[in-house]
Amino acid sequence: MAVTTQKSSEYTNVTAVPAVNVGPSEHHGRVRQMFFTHAQAGAGDATSSVALGKLPGGKVRLLASQSKAYVNWTTASATLDLGWDAYTDPDGNAVAADSDGIDDGINVDTAGFQTFGSILTATGGTKVFESKDGVVIRATSQSTAIADGDDLVGYLLYVVD
Repeated sequence: MAVTTQKSSEYTNVTAVPAVNVGPSEHHGRVRQMFFTHAQAGAGDATSSVALGKLPGGKVRLLASQSKAYVNWTTASATLDLGWDAYTDPDGNAVAADSDGIDDGINVDTAGFQTFGSILTATGGTKVFESKDGVVIRATSQSTAIADGDDLVGYLLYVVD
């Protein structure tokens, strides 16, 4: 074995001669936040969902592992999936909805703070979206009802220029 000194792919690009352009979602982008507050009005059956907000159009990196929410879904064995609605990419192609593309089956049986993005390990807890008109991020209770008055309050952090 030997000591090595290497560069990330992104740092390799910005230090190349000539430099290879990387977008703001990879280098020097601005972190923005999307705050959401939801109190369930009336009971919702299993597969009920809450649209948390909409990411802007263009290339956006969701920092899921840096995003948090206080979840007080009171139905026993409640789990939360976090995903997105269908959207259109910049070329006009349809991108399918994925109800658990960001997180799948977070145990929210006990009220408390949750961090997202646990299934996004290969991307460091992040997800890149490239859309024409933005992407709606949605929380879903797949297997249990959401009770009247249940709370979901938090924020999603994302990088954009």
